[in-house]
Amino acid sequence: GPLRSSGAADRAIATTAPNNNSTDQTTPPASVSTATNAVPPTASSNIDTSTLACGNGSQSATVTPELTEGPYFTANSPERASLLEDGTVGTKLVITGYVYTTDCQPVANALLDFWQADANGVYDNSGYNFRGHQFTDANGYYQVTTVVPGIYTGRTEHIHVKVQAPNGKLITSQLFFPGVAENDTDRIFDQGLLLAIQESSDGQQAQFNFVVPAP
Repeated sequence: GPLRSSGAADRAIATTAPNNNSTDQTTPPASVSTATNAVPPTASSNIDTSTLACGNGSQSATVTPELTEGPYFTANSPERASLLEDGTVGTKLVITGYVYTTDCQPVANALLDFWQADANGVYDNSGYNFRGHQFTDANGYYQVTTVVPGIYTGRTEHIHVKVQAPNGKLITSQLFFPGVAENDTDRIFDQGLLLAIQESSDGQQAQFNFVVPAP
């Protein structure tokens, strides 16, 4: 089916989904469109980048805040930049950004390992759905394609991530979504880890820059 432009309905669905692999789910959100002839997403330059680390020509930044790993990390995720599978449902989300050192130098070949719940707030704890790692390019750039994760009891929308410069310290953190009511009651939520998001033609575009200690 066509992709929803807003994740609001997904959030409403996800709040009732238990945090397990129960198949007794409410009506799933719309399928993600993988059509290649879709209208190109809105230019990411329209996103407000003033909150991004090392944005607007700044020469220094603090290390990305570390947060708990949580109970659902799985090692040895596949190397891939898209976490979408055939039949994936939810609001498509493309996150782009850079990995920098604290003096705002880009980090090439930095590891980024992402994992998250699906659009119904359920983790795949037996396989690798919505799990994947990648490495930044020569400019420190990364891009990951996924869906907006669902909410489950006690947590707001979030995406887990591990980031590490080559031979550097491993940073474990989480990314959050602006404007989600559950942010106010999530005890792990950190304002400094909000994605910069805008609606695009086929979902949402987001940006986030990570800062790691120099190796």
